Amino acid sequence: MNKETQKIELRFEKADYLALPEDKKREIKSNFLFSRRSGAWVSRCKFPNLYRAEAIAKSLGLENAGSVGEFLSFEEQQERKAERAEARADRYEYKSTKALKEGEKLQAPIESMRGDIAFFTQPNINSSAGRAFTRRRNRMWNAWERGFEEFKKSEYYQQAAEYARRSAQKPNNKGFCDRRIKEAEKTIRDQKKNIEVFYQPRLERINAGEEIKTYNGEIMTAESVLESIERAEQIIEQAISKIVYYKQCIEDLGGCQFSKENIKPGYTVRIERWNEIVTVKSTGPVNIVYQTERGFELKAAYSEIKEIITAEEKKQEPQPFKVGETFTIYGRIYEIVKATANTVTIKGDNREYRKTPKKRFIPCEGRERWCLAVESGYQGTIYR
Repeated sequence: MNKETQKIELRFEKADYLALPEDKKREIKSNFLFSRRSGAWVSRCKFPNLYRAEAIAKSLGLENAGSVGEFLSFEEQQERKAERAEARADRYEYKSTKALKEGEKLQAPIESMRGDIAFFTQPNINSSAGRAFTRRRNRMWNAWERGFEEFKKSEYYQQAAEYARRSAQKPNNKGFCDRRIKEAEKTIRDQKKNIEVFYQPRLERINAGEEIKTYNGEIMTAESVLESIERAEQIIEQAISKIVYYKQCIEDLGGCQFSKENIKPGYTVRIERWNEIVTVKSTGPVNIVYQTERGFELKAAYSEIKEIITAEEKKQEPQPFKVGETFTIYGRIYEIVKATANTVTIKGDNREYRKTPKKRFIPCEGRERWCLAVESGYQGTIYR
């Protein structure tokens, strides 16, 4: 395990590899790539998605030599990625320039004959000099055609260099950074739950003398559970590193200037994702719900708000559904037994459940209407 690259490396002699059955070779090629620099087969996947690579290494009977290096922080990983992207961009630019010069060289003979109408209109004459002239002109035209291929190659490498330099840049979108932070926070919650709910209780049961088997029938040991706990802790450490990196990116972009305190329903704001003016429908602790000009309702983080266009707060109207109203949907009768300013309680099928009516824009009607979704589907919604 190379902790710096977060990949598994397989090392064995070439003769041992050639002696392997064809199915084993296919497994290695499908999950590993041979690196000449390191002289080893390097796994395609990175930590923590190394289960398949580890299983193949065990099936080959290879000895586990432990790990080398140290885990890099997410910021260090991004810096190395940027360095490699810059080097890759330089190589692409060199190839682009080389192809451009080669194309100009191939088209130079024809370019030098510009204005010489006789050269291009000279008919093919069946003599030694005439045939030699025709062959020379044909070679020049063939070189001209190959020059276009070199120009296409130059353009391809130029675009590749541009993409490589773009990937080397830090994120410049607050919404993107905010979504990566939320993903990392979810990862931390999931791994903590795994430790507390699965690994720790199993470790206590094993230490108490109980025999626990895995899904494939193998007996679970305290060492394997401790390895799982260590792996989960490493995932948490990396997720924390990722959160720190993306929060710093948001700060470098000016920070998050808006929150539930200064954004209210009814405000019109400019969203970074689409760079258009939208209307805020509701606000929550993390996201806002906004409505576009076409009437679509979407979610966005507060960090995605670029500016406030108008700051006129609009109080939500009380929902129009009243106690005692009945509806027949798909042959079933429903009755509203309780209603507040925001919610209603519906009774039907011998049970009661609470629903929240929402005001939505109906594109086909070109206006907003109150909607109460009693069941799924268009016909399961009541409109006011």
